[in-house]
This record gives sequence, structure tokens and C-alpha cells, in this order.
Amino acid sequence: MDYLSYSHDHTLVALSLVLAVVSGFTGFTLTQNLSAKTIVQRKISVSMAAVALGGGIWSMHFVAMLGLSLPVSVFYDAAITLASALIAILVVAVALMILHFFVRTSFTIILAGCIVGAGILLMHYIGMAGLQLCKPVYSVQGLALSSSVAFFSCGLAFWVAYKERNNRNIFLATICFGIAVVSVHFLAILNTKFVEVSAMTEFGPLISNEALAVIVVISSFIILCLFLWVSSTFLSPNVTNVKSVGDNKRPDAGINSGPQHIPCERDGAKVFIPLRDVLAIRADGHYSQVYTEKEKYFCVWPITEVDRRLESFGFIKVHRSYIVNSARVDRFERLKDKGYCVFGTPMAPRIPVSRSKLKAAQEAIITTPGTIGAK
Repeated sequence: MDYLSYSHDHTLVALSLVLAVVSGFTGFTLTQNLSAKTIVQRKISVSMAAVALGGGIWSMHFVAMLGLSLPVSVFYDAAITLASALIAILVVAVALMILHFFVRTSFTIILAGCIVGAGILLMHYIGMAGLQLCKPVYSVQGLALSSSVAFFSCGLAFWVAYKERNNRNIFLATICFGIAVVSVHFLAILNTKFVEVSAMTEFGPLISNEALAVIVVISSFIILCLFLWVSSTFLSPNVTNVKSVGDNKRPDAGINSGPQHIPCERDGAKVFIPLRDVLAIRADGHYSQVYTEKEKYFCVWPITEVDRRLESFGFIKVHRSYIVNSARVDRFERLKDKGYCVFGTPMAPRIPVSRSKLKAAQEAIITTPGTIGAK
């Protein structure tokens, strides 16, 4: 079998790396501080980030393919090419949904990274299947190497981006993601041979290299420039539009540097409740309700996330559905095998304490500065 020789345009190779890095930065920035946003804003941000990351993977691939010089004319099947873009966006969306709408753990972070790695591989090989008049021939070594790099490097990128959400880690994760996308593509290409074929097996209309170049340039420019602008302006937290409770006005506290507020919603407005004003938190499905002395607020955090974030701030879980601020408990009442946390304001609810947590809750509340004691 006679294999075709090929070379690369180094300018387009460099441009493909830039696209991968920019799309990574855009996607990771769009998903920053989502716990402080409403549900609708979170869904919009995740959708936009999926388009940015998935579209960036697709754009990078086809910019690199435009830089691939073969001694024969090649075309692309439009249906398969479109399918490769949709697959990339869909797979990234699944990964981001896991990270932003379920409890985030080390396992889910690595899982999301591996899912995106799988998305890069699917996008690459589905996109390659759209080649016409030229057939790619793969090797086991190339498949194994590109797969290993995809899973490891994407897992690393998402671990860095999501283990601690701050600007420094987003920058580092962006570099990791860009290297991941480019490495997977070129490691796969270096271990791929090409042979000329005379018959076409297209599912849809054919796209020439020239037409593909126009599509890629327009999509890359519009998508990446638009999302970069949105990530740095429109979706960034706007302090002047945030209704705050208490005298601490920093809405980003607790997001990157340890929680000093709990992000909540009330009547469609974002409200950041200082921890000192919180009496108790009650589970409400996948979300929770935050109680202050006179009000009740909706919080997008599930009760497990509240427990994880606030445990070191004197908040204790007294029931599978309730967490209390031990410093605000007025007294602990125990009636045989039942217990209640009682607060000093008549409008606050009495919080039940489960039997298994009676002793621990009573000891924690009695020894916490600011509490009055047990009845």
C-alpha cells in the first residue's frame, strides 16, 4: 500500500494552539463563581462554556487540518464535519453539568476531565472520518498514545481548574487544556498514514478546503471573540447590582478565599448572606433554604456542599436535613430521645436534632462561644 507524504504549515499549527488556549481560557472563565449566580445564569454560563470549549476543540482541529499539506485534493463531508462539532460541544456540556449541578468531589473533577478527553478523541476521529478522496489509516500505537495523553492531560487541566477556583489556577488550567487539545491531535496525526482513494462515500454535501477555511475563520473569530468579551464583562459579578445583607459588601467572599457569605436568591435578586447572620440551613432537594432572624432565602448549594464549606466555621450538621450555626444557638433542648436547637428570636424555627447526633450537638453548642447553654 502506497502511503501519501504530507507536511504541515507551521503558521497554522501555531494558530491552532492559540485557538485551543483561548477557548480553554474562555470556557474556564465563564464557569467561574457560578455558585453566586442564579440557576438560569448558571445554565446559560455552562451552555456558553460548552460551546466555547467544544467549539474551540473543533476549530483547533480543522485549523490544524487546513495546515496539513497532502499531494492530493481533499474534501470534507459536511454532515460528518457538523457531527464532530456537535459531539465535542455535547460531551463538554455533560462534563460541565457534572461539575456545576452535582456535588463536586475529587472523583467528579477527574471524571469530568476524562469525559472531555474522550470528547477530544471522538471529535478528532469523527472529523477524520469526514475526509474524502483520502483515507486515514490508524495504528494501535497512535490510538493508545493519543488516548493516554487525552485522558491524563484533560484530567490534569480540570483538576487544576476546579480543585481551587481562582484566577491563577484558571490560567494554569488554560495552558494545560491548550496543550492537551493540540497534543492529542498531533500525536494522532503523526501516527496516522494517508492513502488516496477514488470513490467518495459522503453522507452530505462536500466541503472544499477553501470553503472549510472560511467556515473555520468565521466561527473561530465570532465564537472566541464573543465569549472572551462576555467572560470578562457581561458575566463577571457586578457589585453594584447585588443586594447584600449586613455591612460586608464583598460578594466574592467565600468563593475563592474561604466562605464569609452564602450566595442566595430572593425575589429574583442575588443576596449574599454573611455567615454571622445565618441561624440554620435546611435541605431542599438538590438545593437548600437559609434561615436568618427574620427571613428565609433560597441557596443553590446542596446541603452536602454547605456542610463541606462551612464545617470549619462553627456550623454543625445536627440532622440529615439541617445544619445550624452553633454560635447563634440560644439553647439546646433535650426531651428523652429527641433534641432541638432553639434560637433567641421568636420568628426562628426550632431545629430538630437526630438521635445519632444528640450528644455531639449538645457538646458542640455548649462549648461554642456565644451560646447560652443547654436546658
